[in-house]
Amino acid sequence: MKYRVVQWSTGNVGRRTLRSILARPELELVGVWVSSAAKAGKDAGELAGLDRDTGVLATTDAQALIDLKPDCIVHTAMADDRLLEAVEDLKSFLRAGINVVSSSPVFLQFPYGTLPDDAITPIVDAATAGGVSLWVNGIDPGWANDWLPLLLSSGSERIDAIVCSEIMDYSTYDNPKVLFDIMGFGRPLDDLPLLLQPGVLTLAWGSVIRQLAAALDVELDAVTQHFERLPATEEIVIGAHTIAPGTAAALRFQIHGLRNGREVLTLEHVTRLHPALAPDWPQPAGKGCYRVEIKGEPDYQLDLQLYSNGDHAEAGVVGTAARLVSAVPAVVQARPGLLTATDLPLTTGRGVVSP
Repeated sequence: MKYRVVQWSTGNVGRRTLRSILARPELELVGVWVSSAAKAGKDAGELAGLDRDTGVLATTDAQALIDLKPDCIVHTAMADDRLLEAVEDLKSFLRAGINVVSSSPVFLQFPYGTLPDDAITPIVDAATAGGVSLWVNGIDPGWANDWLPLLLSSGSERIDAIVCSEIMDYSTYDNPKVLFDIMGFGRPLDDLPLLLQPGVLTLAWGSVIRQLAAALDVELDAVTQHFERLPATEEIVIGAHTIAPGTAAALRFQIHGLRNGREVLTLEHVTRLHPALAPDWPQPAGKGCYRVEIKGEPDYQLDLQLYSNGDHAEAGVVGTAARLVSAVPAVVQARPGLLTATDLPLTTGRGVVSP
């Protein structure tokens, strides 16, 4: 059986989900939505960076793609600066009877305990009315801090604490809006960007903590956030942007799940624009890694290094995209509603082993 799929957006992640869709024999690409007239009419193969045509042309006509009634939409449109609009988009797909796998908004990967019920219920109602499912995931929030720590936890006799970390040099991350507008790199240290406004970190990554707690049957007292920023010590050039000395160039943030006043579950990001910055902060394995530490009996430390054409930042984008596309059949077959990682069976890279 083939599942008919529409790709929604062709930015950094969308370009790679297109490649993943086209690589999987059980999926049939039937449409591509793009936000700009410049991309409209282009073949999906060109937008994916492939050297072949697919016969599927991109369009800005959202309703025409919804009217195709695909089995699933792979939604990768930017949502960080348009959260409410993105949620409305997802609800419109669900009401139309279309399953959705999405990379955003990230808090929907496990919204329970993070969002109020009156924000979750309309999404569940839309899915139920359409008889379909929504699943939001990626690599972080996603499989680097849901299934990786949960898999390790199955080998534990006792767990005292779990720490999931992303430790990365972001100087090659090709997303200026995220780097400079949302994360605030290159700004004065007293100028707080969107990401560091009160409550935003716990909204976005608190879902990771609460999903781990639910899966491990841990009742938390509170979820808290903490961050620290350090300045550039010399000029750093990233693409068309120059990071001036004294402006933000390194960021470390942590979200803690507290039980009896103790930090039992932690999500941490250590982000640098140059590897020499913040030498006392945790250092990556290789140029960048996702790290899972379980303190207990026994102690575990898993360092996941990732590269795509030698670049760890691009590899994270590829990993996010492939994770979404791999789950399409399972999401289509799942019960209607809002799904989380533990609602799905193990999904694999089925069909993508090279000949």
